[in-house]
Amino acid sequence: MKSAESINGYRWENANQTCAHNYLLPALEKIVGGLEQKGIELRAFDLGCGNGALANWLASRGWEVVGVDPSTEGIAQANEHYPELRLEQGSAYDDLAMRYGQFPLVISLEVVEHVYAPRDYTKTLFALVQPGGHAIISTPYHGYLKNLALALTGKMDKHFTALWDHGHIKFWSIKTLKTLLSEQGCVDISIHRVGRIPPLAKSMIAVISKNIHS
Repeated sequence: MKSAESINGYRWENANQTCAHNYLLPALEKIVGGLEQKGIELRAFDLGCGNGALANWLASRGWEVVGVDPSTEGIAQANEHYPELRLEQGSAYDDLAMRYGQFPLVISLEVVEHVYAPRDYTKTLFALVQPGGHAIISTPYHGYLKNLALALTGKMDKHFTALWDHGHIKFWSIKTLKTLLSEQGCVDISIHRVGRIPPLAKSMIAVISKNIHS
């Protein structure tokens, strides 16, 4: 499940923003805007860039963006619609830091829930972040009340997407996500729940700072 052939089949029909961007981008506007105000160098790596829509959003704000995604269709859409961006086929199982270097910001939206080996993913993610830099990742939120609501309303099957090829295979809570990220030795993690009220949030966004001495 780590070979390019086994993970490159995620389907993309176009290069448009997805429904998830409707609730992720307003939060990112504040988070990224805060980093911009602090004078961060505007270079970012998009890990799991999909169809390039997020990379294009960052580029429209003046960021220099590099990104990879294993999806053949996603990168084809990205290259067709955003040819000025460096978006290439690759995955979190590759040595991306060796290939692309390090960045002040690494962003990875709605990716970790698709990853077979999440510790390999976080190792790659943090290797891409330069000392003193930041990472932003998002993933669907799971918690007791939300899981209970899904069960009581009969929506658990739809939510767990069992019939979705290359769909969600990991389901993260705040506790498990923080545990995963903390294993990499980062010094600060903040979690923001977005979409709906917090107990029923659609996704959560983790903002991570890397130790300047790393």
